[in-house]
Order: sequence, then structure tokens, then C-alpha cells
Amino acid sequence: MTSDDDELDQLLSSLKLPRARAIVSRELARAEKAHPSYRDFLARLLREEFDHQREHRVEARIKRAKMPERWTLDTFPFARQPGVPEAVVRQLAELDFIAQRRNVVLIGPTGVGKTGIASAILLRALQSGHRGLFIKAQDLFDELYTSVADRSSRRLLQQLSRFDVLLIDEMGYLNLKPEQTNLFFKLMEERYNKHSTIITTNLDYEAWYDFLGRKEMVKALLDRLRHRCTTIAVEGSSLRTPEP
Repeated sequence: MTSDDDELDQLLSSLKLPRARAIVSRELARAEKAHPSYRDFLARLLREEFDHQREHRVEARIKRAKMPERWTLDTFPFARQPGVPEAVVRQLAELDFIAQRRNVVLIGPTGVGKTGIASAILLRALQSGHRGLFIKAQDLFDELYTSVADRSSRRLLQQLSRFDVLLIDEMGYLNLKPEQTNLFFKLMEERYNKHSTIITTNLDYEAWYDFLGRKEMVKALLDRLRHRCTTIAVEGSSLRTPEP
């Protein structure tokens, strides 16, 4: 490596351009043969750096979102679930609902693909630059209860309220304490008309009254949740075919 090469390497390192640093020798050798214009050479180098940093940011958002799987709609077996409105689901994947601050609720029995659809939509949102979080309902209610004990409820609610998309998976019959339901109501109130929430559940809306209790509060919750909401009934047989 010449002194000029060493200086270039140090500059790219100091400027935190890792991809350009990794490929600059290759691109210089290519330029010596192909003789591109200065503009084309620089654009090619910076384009690779831009793509690398964009991919890095996407990966960081996905990691922070704590997604258990990276399902996509391209792999969802719509043919096996003809009751799923494919056109509606694919329209949601265009992400207009986020700008409109609408919610999405997928209702259906276990194993029919609710989590796969919801996760695919969340993944698309993360890839498009939105901040999101995947959390199991049980884990959410556990964290809410823990926050009461250590007096961190306000901080937790603020954190959860800021996500562009919050995916709450597997809402169902849980043994909840009043403190948990109260904080859940507060969370949904703070997200109302500000950010989008996706919920998967095996409970019809009427069953939420038994699940959460406190009839008047549940009514207020459902009024907010369903005010600007796309509800999808995911019907059909389980996709979890037993292995032979």
C-alpha cells in the first residue's frame, strides 16, 4: 500500500464509510481499465456506500423490533387460506395505514396465519424506515405489571407510545390484574390517533369484555381501537401441518 493509498484508507475510515473503504481498491482498478468520468466513478462509489448504510439501518431496526421470524407476504400461502382477503392484506402492505394512523386487528383461531400476516406487514414497515416493535401479549402485560413494582410505568408507556407500529401478538385469555388492564387502556389511549397498532387475537371483540373486565373502560378502548381500524377475520384450517 502506497502512502496515497494509506491516506485514502485513513480518510474513509475517519469519515465512517466502511463500504467505500472496502471496495475503493477494486473500484480504482476498474477505473484504470474502464476510464469512467470522475462523476461516474464517485457516484458508483457513493451509491454502494449508501446502499450499505441503508441496509445496515434496516437491519438495526429489525433487530430492535425483536421480530422472532422474518415472514413476508410472498411466502404466505393465500391459496390454502381462501378466506383471507388477499387484496386487503396486500393493500395494508403498501403502508398507507401508518400515515393515516389506522390500526389493524386480525381475528381468528390458532395456527391460521394471523402472526405471519401481521409480521410481514411490520417487516415491510421496518424496511421502509418506520420504527416498530413485535411483542407477545403475555410479555407486554408482564412488563406492564413489572413497571408498577419498580415505578417505571410512565417511562414504559412513553417508550411503547412512540413506535410507529406496535404489533401485539396473541391477545387472548390471560389472568390479568387490575394494574395491567389499567396500563393497557392507558397505552392504547396514548397511541390513539398518533400511531398504528396491529393486534392478533383469537377473541372476537365481544369477548374482550370478559377478557379485560371493566365494561365501561373496554367500551372506551374498543371505540378508540376500532374508530380507525381494518379488522380482518382470518378463517380456515391450521397451517401447522403435523410432520410425518
